[in-house]
Amino acid sequence: MEHMAEPGSRRRMTGKERREQLIGISRALFAEKGFDGTSIEEIAASAQVSKPVVYEHFGAKEGIYAVVVDREMQRLLSMVTQALSAAPARLKLERAALALLQYIEESSEGFRILVRDSHAASGTGTFASLISEIAIQVEDVLADAAKLQGYDPRFAPMYAQMLVGMVALVGQWWLDVRRPGREEVAAHLVNLAWNGLAGLDPTPSISAESRDLVIPPTSTVPAVPAPPAPSRLSDKEWREQEKARERQLKEMQKARAKELREQEKQLKEQEKARARELRDQAR
Repeated sequence: MEHMAEPGSRRRMTGKERREQLIGISRALFAEKGFDGTSIEEIAASAQVSKPVVYEHFGAKEGIYAVVVDREMQRLLSMVTQALSAAPARLKLERAALALLQYIEESSEGFRILVRDSHAASGTGTFASLISEIAIQVEDVLADAAKLQGYDPRFAPMYAQMLVGMVALVGQWWLDVRRPGREEVAAHLVNLAWNGLAGLDPTPSISAESRDLVIPPTSTVPAVPAPPAPSRLSDKEWREQEKARERQLKEMQKARAKELREQEKQLKEQEKARARELRDQAR
């Protein structure tokens, strides 16, 4: 059943190829119709396979939806996390905004899935939980900035939610309008977030360090070794290996995220030391 010949071709799909095909088709359907509006029948018909083939790979519609959502969340988190590894604070904000807008440009279907559905079937959380994860990474940046300005750093988590929520909502709006361009939108976002309404720059622009920034969506994820040739594995073994590789990929992503947090911590310590040095010189 699994090795069904493709129309117009004698080549047969391996279990891995079929799985990826079903994920791609489901991703497009979920983006267009949402979880509730998409059926297993539609997924199977679009892939030109029977429903049991879909069930064999993912168990149910909830299973394939969870895979799609998890991939999109990991991709976006990877891009934003990499952007937040920059310094100083304003550059972090610029690059984080650019990373989100780049993700929307390159993965419009994925972003639509994340923002349109808050379905329990995702198994990895909702868009709100994704925002919270990003906000947690922003808290330390805002806490340090607050200390330097004489503000109470205890309010950093609240400001992080405000800041990330603002950027995310602008991203939802820009998803459809796509005007102005990515860098111009990011410049205005940073203008409001950094300067406030009372100090808006009439002609905001992105810094030279962030201009034309393109973040590879998988740059923070090391390559996973390719599995053995498909001819040596049964379809069941392929599916088991794919699941093992996905678990390995998640572990590698977690390890890389931890490494980035350590780098961020070191950068903050350097910034603090430099700030103390400047204060001492001023005295």
